[in-house]
Amino acid sequence: MKKVFTLLMCAVLLALTSCQFSENIYINEDGSGTVKFSMDASEMMDVLEQLGDNASDEMSKAVDSTIVFKDFLVEYKDSIANLSLKEQEKIKAMEDYKLHMVMDPDKKKMFFDIETDFDNANELRDMYKAMNNFNSLKGDETASDNLPLSPFSSMGNEGSTLVSYSYDGKVFKRSAEIIDVEKHQQSLDSIDKSAMMLGSSKYRINYHFPKAVKSFSKQGAMYSEDRKTVTYEVAFIDMLKNPELLDIEVVLED
Repeated sequence: MKKVFTLLMCAVLLALTSCQFSENIYINEDGSGTVKFSMDASEMMDVLEQLGDNASDEMSKAVDSTIVFKDFLVEYKDSIANLSLKEQEKIKAMEDYKLHMVMDPDKKKMFFDIETDFDNANELRDMYKAMNNFNSLKGDETASDNLPLSPFSSMGNEGSTLVSYSYDGKVFKRSAEIIDVEKHQQSLDSIDKSAMMLGSSKYRINYHFPKAVKSFSKQGAMYSEDRKTVTYEVAFIDMLKNPELLDIEVVLED
């Protein structure tokens, strides 16, 4: 577990260095499904090797690990109990999530997935909010030592934006709004300092539906052969600066 936490920390520190992010939503016939965020951090491998002996030692062996937050809450309940009630609620909000990490130093591969299931696509969780809440914990240091940071925290503009979804069996919508203008501006100021590193990073959405896609509101989307999967990609830095860039409407065939 210590190795996993060390690598997660490295990923958090370097999350704004040319990583490829993807948002994956799988919707079943009954409206239930799975939402998953992925981060391909393979390009960070060479950088991590230069961070020092500790990071290099932790990277010397392959890792394929999954953190099930429901189990995590049980295992570290005593440490979590030392946090404030507000911070405990933030952790509790992650109960249904799973974090999966794979690292292969020989193949120079490193990627992370965080996912959860939903019963109804209309109630798709705002994973940006959950991940940023979890990563913003500022409780007692002793209690926080066992808490894994999320390598996805930068995706949500540090909690300044809110992403929502809707689906009625025919039309799927994704929309984003800035809910804290001041915090969003602070994020933009930080982005400007990291623009060179962020230049090649991409944000890709992959939406999988039970029916073929009739129309997609953005130009440049790609479809699977059966048109049940649609993929659309934008520059990561552009998405951070303008969250509404990924306001999308998908209309399905009857």
